[in-house]
Amino acid sequence: MDKMVYSFNEGSKEMSSLLGNKGANLAEMIRIGLPVPFGFTITTEVCRKYYDEGKEAASEIEEAVFDKLADLEKVAGKKFGDPSDPLLLSVRSGAQDIMPGIMPTILDLGLNDETVLGLARTYGSEKLAYDCYRRFIRTYSMAVLDIPGKVFTAAMDQILQIRGTVYVSDLDSEGMKAVVLAYKKIVKEETGDEFPQNTEEQLLTSIKGIFDSWYSDRAVVYRRMNNIVDMGTAVSIQCIVYGNMGDDSGTGAVFTRS
Repeated sequence: MDKMVYSFNEGSKEMSSLLGNKGANLAEMIRIGLPVPFGFTITTEVCRKYYDEGKEAASEIEEAVFDKLADLEKVAGKKFGDPSDPLLLSVRSGAQDIMPGIMPTILDLGLNDETVLGLARTYGSEKLAYDCYRRFIRTYSMAVLDIPGKVFTAAMDQILQIRGTVYVSDLDSEGMKAVVLAYKKIVKEETGDEFPQNTEEQLLTSIKGIFDSWYSDRAVVYRRMNNIVDMGTAVSIQCIVYGNMGDDSGTGAVFTRS
């Protein structure tokens, strides 16, 4: 493997076997000048190497990841793990063939008990910051720590009932903080350890979690049912864009007629 990690501006749509469908199309959108939040993609070859070497992450892969992360920091104008104004990341799978909803996505990676305070100061909103933190704890715990999502759903439902509201978006900052505390308690009960605070550890274990999901029961069955070749998954790591900043902010998918 000559090159293990590609920044989005180094790829194109023709490279889907190497960068996965998601990584190749993100690269293509950058290439044609669309305003895509910057990031980088770990190749499908790295995933295959991961399994060939007994699920051990080679040190040269880690070095390549942090080299590309440094490039991302320059583009974003923020530092990963900076307690005053943190760069947050999304970590997503992306095989050559689309497997919608089968493998995990990790959002708002880079938050911990210190960086969440910096995020709140930067945007002037504790609610935003702790909403992001609780999302990250849940998605990370499901993808990396193998904690069932229903445990977090039950905890959320209980807090909503106690606070007399139906929707998560109606919780105030204190409500979001309560969710974070409940989620961290779940992690401690399920694993025996505190939720990880080291942001570099969060990133590396998240990459491993995405690779591990390639051979989850759901993924294996889906590939068999849809005759998808076992090429491994790429991992795309991208600067977060916030969809929870208020009534004029949101997330969704857009489809063209073509």
